[in-house]
Amino acid sequence: MRSIEEMIRQAETELKEVFARIDENETLRTGQVLDAFRQEGVSYRHFSPSTGYGYDDIGRDTLERIYAAVFHTEAALMRPHVASGTAALSLTLFGLTRPGERILSATGMPYDTLQGVIGTGEKASPGSLKEMGVGFDCVELKDGRIDVQAVESAIRENTTLVIAQRSRGYDWRPSLFPAEFETLADMIHTRHPGVTLMVDNCYGEFVCEDEPTDHGADLCVGSLIKNPGGGIAPTGGYIAGKREQIERIAGRLTAPGLGREIGSYEASYRPFYQGLFMAPHTVSQALKTAILASRLFENLGMKTTPPSTERRADIIQAIRMETPKRLVAFCQGIQTASPVDSMAMPEPWDMPGYEDQVVMAAGTFVAGASIELSADGPMRPPYTAYMQGGLTYVHGRIALAEALKRMIETGALIPPES
Repeated sequence: MRSIEEMIRQAETELKEVFARIDENETLRTGQVLDAFRQEGVSYRHFSPSTGYGYDDIGRDTLERIYAAVFHTEAALMRPHVASGTAALSLTLFGLTRPGERILSATGMPYDTLQGVIGTGEKASPGSLKEMGVGFDCVELKDGRIDVQAVESAIRENTTLVIAQRSRGYDWRPSLFPAEFETLADMIHTRHPGVTLMVDNCYGEFVCEDEPTDHGADLCVGSLIKNPGGGIAPTGGYIAGKREQIERIAGRLTAPGLGREIGSYEASYRPFYQGLFMAPHTVSQALKTAILASRLFENLGMKTTPPSTERRADIIQAIRMETPKRLVAFCQGIQTASPVDSMAMPEPWDMPGYEDQVVMAAGTFVAGASIELSADGPMRPPYTAYMQGGLTYVHGRIALAEALKRMIETGALIPPES
């Protein structure tokens, strides 16, 4: 019987060329971020805290200009007050729609937590967009890709916002590359100039050499406890895009007429600057961890998406476990190798915002940070594990060894014979 270490070494040997491509992208994206920092002349004064209204907060305003530069947009809203990726998306949807208007999803039904914001079916939460009189339509992907013709047919007279989810979420579909939004953006801007295209960019930042806003998306939205926070930002979210739209959204965050002019943060902005600077490297470490996981389980005869040698659009790795025992054992192994709460033993539970019970391993320094190594999955067939993050590849390597060990010890996985 081959040892776990032997299996990992074999996978690493097979992945040398793939890892080299990840390193090349890290070099490119780090250079872009560094250029933005140098252009703004970042210094210690930008790390000073602010209180009260936060007028003329140089740390906040400079950081938002850096985000706009990195995403090649006119403006950006980056605030620690935005509690999550869903909160950033919700803020955007409420900021850009009015009663009587409609939102159209170009990538099928959004993931579970955003359904509560929109108010679809039984997910109509108090205060939802549906309650406010905003309608919702969606177009399914065609063979895993955006069906631009179907999207155009679904745009109604009162459709004002098209949204697209770059990441797979809890789905087996491919994640979308930034360039895939270009045809959609061209169609919208040419034939429906009053309609805005917003991309949910969660899990996708810095994975590729470009972002959706480089290909016509009006707005990109994401969480700072995912990729762009680099594992250092303690909270927050960002929205980058057209200035007029950013101002409307900022009016929802604070108040109309005040917008981005106010908003203090007594804790220093240093973690947000440092996190953004580290983001391309941290994302590369997470990608290598995901790719290693994909190859390990492929070599064990299991289905993964994306496959280990395929180009990636986000940091999420889906592994089809096929049985609840395998899924739980895998997550328990990841938790055992966590730097925080390693003694905890994940079990399926009723997680707010989700239809099925979810098992989740998340021993992170920042609670719920998806750029730190975590693994979870809904307890429904085919019992797919969704793994993401990893501040360092070495930690990811150790954690995957622990996950395999746990699966073998519980009898969930029969090891391959030599």
